[in-house]
Amino acid sequence: MTDKLIIFDTTLRDGEQSPGASMTRDEKLRIARQLERLKVDVIEAGFAASSNGDFEAVQLIANTIKDATICSLSRANDKDIARAAEALKGANRARIHTFIATSALHMEKKLRMTPDQVFEQAKQAVRFARNLVEDIEFSPEDGYRSDPDFLCRVIEAVIKEGATTINVPDTVGYAIPELYGNFIKDLRERVPNSDKAIWSVHCHNDLGMAVANSLAGVKIGGARQVECTINGLGERAGNCSLEEVVMAVKTRRDYFGLDMGIDTRHILAASRMVSQTTGFVVQPNKAVVGANAFAHASGIHQDGVLKARDTYEIMRAEDVGWSANKIVLGKLSGRNAFKQRLQELGVQMESEAEINAAFTRFKELADRKSEIFDEDILALVSEENVAQHKEQFVFVSLSQHSETGERPQASIVFTVDGKEVKGTSEGNGPVDASLKAIEAHVKSGAEMVLYSVNAISGSTESQGEVTVRLQNSGRVVNGVGADPDIVVASAKAYLSALNKLQSKADRVAAQG
Repeated sequence: MTDKLIIFDTTLRDGEQSPGASMTRDEKLRIARQLERLKVDVIEAGFAASSNGDFEAVQLIANTIKDATICSLSRANDKDIARAAEALKGANRARIHTFIATSALHMEKKLRMTPDQVFEQAKQAVRFARNLVEDIEFSPEDGYRSDPDFLCRVIEAVIKEGATTINVPDTVGYAIPELYGNFIKDLRERVPNSDKAIWSVHCHNDLGMAVANSLAGVKIGGARQVECTINGLGERAGNCSLEEVVMAVKTRRDYFGLDMGIDTRHILAASRMVSQTTGFVVQPNKAVVGANAFAHASGIHQDGVLKARDTYEIMRAEDVGWSANKIVLGKLSGRNAFKQRLQELGVQMESEAEINAAFTRFKELADRKSEIFDEDILALVSEENVAQHKEQFVFVSLSQHSETGERPQASIVFTVDGKEVKGTSEGNGPVDASLKAIEAHVKSGAEMVLYSVNAISGSTESQGEVTVRLQNSGRVVNGVGADPDIVVASAKAYLSALNKLQSKADRVAAQG
């Protein structure tokens, strides 16, 4: 037993399984660098066997990140495990996370295997993985709904084969805190060699209790690793939220008595980076990282905070990074100040040419709005990455006309594989007309399942950040675009989503 709580971040793997939240290799690396600044203990970089793109992302992160253990998920078979080990070769510290379902429902309906077959496959998978890397994590998928006797049998066996971490997932978010905590506690007491491994919890938020369940697994069950994601990102209702579980343990150290290596000052920057990269907007009343998390509207509350901050605040805003949310740059700011701010935001560029190109975009934006916020910088860097990687569809220019009583019209110029094309259309509004002008030429046939607008900062001069979610032939993708002109931002978001639809990378469903 250790008095340190290990923070295992799976934003880049389980978080990415949210419909539309898939990330490019470079986006994953940028987030991994921010997680390294946050001092996360373990980064689950992806599911190397699921696609060539995921393999390359895991490999790039393993070769780049030095201060965290880099982990790849794999199913309990030799092919997946070997692929994970290959991707992790360059890591300072590598972990293979292998899993197989153990609940009666999953074994019968999904795997179509007997319990004995699952038992043997779990043992063989851990044995094979242990010959490739020293750090092995094993997860019995749907563990909370598994028969405890069978679960004890499997866990004892995989620890004997060399598993160093045992993770017990509440894959479908069915658990209740007290019951889940006692479930982990009972397993640890019944498995004879339980002290030979670190116990871990992985909870989903279907009933809104992922953080509570995880903390119960720690306090009652004795788990010393929590698997979580930035902003609680994840499929269905999401995963346990990293920022919430970390700040709960830190704020209530009197109760938990645990230490962590997390540098909480980088929490807000990580939250914003994940939000802008995926297009999943953080709700204003979200704990710790929401825009209202440290806002006080009630006169009684305001009076109390002014007299003594701890009357209504249990955490300091600056401890999670809010003090960094100040206006830092404007049109008179120089290249060095811009470069320094990129470094502070965890954005690393490969060459001076890339920095110069981003700085040029920054100057263009500064001519259009007087105050540049961190979110603006992250948005323009994302655009720069799109421009650098020769996407199939790239925005060039847009003109639109609308007036009361007249049907809006839009004309848009964009490139397709480097060649300029022009589309025109009418619509119910300028945004509708602009997107129809694109679709008239592209003819993707995709269905729009989400359109949302978010102000990057808090004024009418703010850049608008638009998220467009498209669905086509079973694939769901998000596109994100930012611009002071909301119609332009919408067009950029739609083209971004179309680019992702063109990607042929097939993904294999993983453990939840």
